[in-house]
Amino acid sequence: MPTPPAEAARFQRASDQSLLIYFGHQISLQAHERVRRLLRLLELQPIAGVRNLHPGYCSVLVRFDALKLQHDDLEKLLKEYLDRLETIDLPKSRDVEIPVCYGGKHGPDLMDVSALHKMTPAQVIELHSSTPYVVYFLGFVPGFAYLGELPPALVTSRLATPRRSVPPGSVAIAGNQTGVYPFATPGGWRLLGRTPLSMFQLERQELSLLSIGDRVRFTPISPEQFASMERP
Repeated sequence: MPTPPAEAARFQRASDQSLLIYFGHQISLQAHERVRRLLRLLELQPIAGVRNLHPGYCSVLVRFDALKLQHDDLEKLLKEYLDRLETIDLPKSRDVEIPVCYGGKHGPDLMDVSALHKMTPAQVIELHSSTPYVVYFLGFVPGFAYLGELPPALVTSRLATPRRSVPPGSVAIAGNQTGVYPFATPGGWRLLGRTPLSMFQLERQELSLLSIGDRVRFTPISPEQFASMERP
C-alpha cells in the first residue's frame, strides 16, 4: 500500500519569541519522521537567532531571539528547510531494552488496569511488553520519554487524582502513551511496574538513557532480579 501524502506543514505563532510548526494533528510515524528530519537539518545548518528547539509528537516549537528574527522572516527560512527534508538522512534508530518488574509494590495500578480491560494481569503484562515503542520526544522532566503507541486494548485514561509522588523508574501508561518516570515527581499516569535502570544521570555522557527516535521494548523481570539490578 503506498504511503499517504504528507500533510502540509502549518505555522502558528506561540509567543512573541516562538513559532510552532505542525506536521498534522495525529500521532504518526510519518509526522514523527518529519519532526526528526527538521531537527536534524537545523542541527546541521543552524539558523542564527534560533535559541531552542522543542519537538512534540507532530510539531516543533522554535524559540528565537526577537532582536535578531521576526516571525515572518523565520517562517520564510523554515519553509526553505521544509523543502529539503527528504534530502536528510537520519541516524539509525537504536534498540533499547528496559527491564521491568510488573505489579505488586512496583506496579500498584496493574490490577486496576487489568479489571478495566477485563484482562488478567499476565495478559496486560504480555501486551505491554510485547510491543515495540518509539521515543517520540522527551519532556515534562529531564529524561522523561514519551513512548507510543500502546496497543488499542491497553489505552487507559489517567488517574482522576494524580499521585503526590511517583517513585523513580516507574513504568506507566496514560491514553495511548507509555513512559518511565526518571525522578520522584507528582504524576497521574497509571503505574504498571518499575525498572531498576536510571533514566537520567548527570555523570553519564548521554544524560538521558533514551533519545528521540529510539525504539524501546520492555522486558519483564522478577522482584529478585529487580533487587539485584537496582542501583544503590
